[in-house]
Amino acid sequence: YILVEYRWVVVVVFLLPLSLLWKVYSTARNYVVFKLNSAPKMHDKKIKDWLSGDRSTKLCTARPTWQTMSFRQGVYKSSFTNIRVDLVDVLEVDTTNMTVRCEPLVTMGQLSRTLAPLGLALAVVPELDQLTVGGLVMGTGVETSSHEHGLFQHICQQYELVLADGSVDEIPDLYYAVPWSYGTLGFLTSVVIKVVPAKKYVRVQYHPYNSLDELVKRFSEEALKKNPHQFVEALLYTQETGVVMTADMVDEVGRDGKDIIRFGNNPIFRILLGWLMPPEVSLLKLTQPAAVAKLYEKAHVIQDMLVPVQHLKEAVELFHHEFEVYPVWLCPFKVFDNPGQLKTSSGDAEIREEFREMFDHTLYDRVRDSLPYCKQAFPEIYGKVNKSARK
Repeated sequence: YILVEYRWVVVVVFLLPLSLLWKVYSTARNYVVFKLNSAPKMHDKKIKDWLSGDRSTKLCTARPTWQTMSFRQGVYKSSFTNIRVDLVDVLEVDTTNMTVRCEPLVTMGQLSRTLAPLGLALAVVPELDQLTVGGLVMGTGVETSSHEHGLFQHICQQYELVLADGSVDEIPDLYYAVPWSYGTLGFLTSVVIKVVPAKKYVRVQYHPYNSLDELVKRFSEEALKKNPHQFVEALLYTQETGVVMTADMVDEVGRDGKDIIRFGNNPIFRILLGWLMPPEVSLLKLTQPAAVAKLYEKAHVIQDMLVPVQHLKEAVELFHHEFEVYPVWLCPFKVFDNPGQLKTSSGDAEIREEFREMFDHTLYDRVRDSLPYCKQAFPEIYGKVNKSARK
């Protein structure tokens, strides 16, 4: 009862200070490792250590559910051999080729803090600091620049994996099969990601609408422009009201720029409250009572839905009829004509045969057949996303 009714006390008194301590430790540790350039040497040692571990059952990472962004729990981990993956470092920033090489548990916040002083940013930066590179590759990631650059997987230029037989090889088919594969082809050990020049500010323009038709029309036009804004997104507050947002990176604020919360930079405000925010999502989940989790499930829909833009209006109407949960975030993304799976389902109603009919497994099956011991070591995607595998 106390944890549910007075959760704010737990968050303010305990979790916020703990979040700060964790951020200070991780930031300092990552800075030292990056500056000493010791991460690449440790990277090779970590991978060698894996190969001597237990491999008697199917393999998965040992990362606990509370550390992930998903609200679902992977119960399959209890019957698999859990491999501890401590790959948390930025390995290299290549300013000539405009790439960054990092390990899979590197977070978006960690990458941003590394790249910003160099005047760089990822071409696609998913919004939560705690999202990891590995999760965005093996699952998916989208952001307001995706109408130009595609999903997170489309800015990844190289993947390094440890396969079931312990080998690391260059296999073109594997490159396209890795995204959305949920760790069923091998263990991701590093990724090379495209970066772009960054400016100090972002200028945002808001375009409010009281008509779904007009909002969808403007949203589609902005996303499909020949020379679009760098960032495009929309928020629906009701079925008929919302705002389209367009933005570009700029060097100066401009005359009409102003703080939305004017006292937000006040020294007193920042000293008393600013240092505490925001709390770590993982700590919130770790201390979340079951009753709070059930309330989330009843009042929220946490689901990415990939919809062709020409069917956006019909999709919004369907979501309103089935859920009527607002606000709804709309984010356009470009689809490239590449092989592999663009979309899979973490829904659970389909049996295995229906799942395979719904999503193209051609490349995925070919890669699994070609990799030594892959089928013995790793489950299929369906084995990690079906109803019995998660709760």
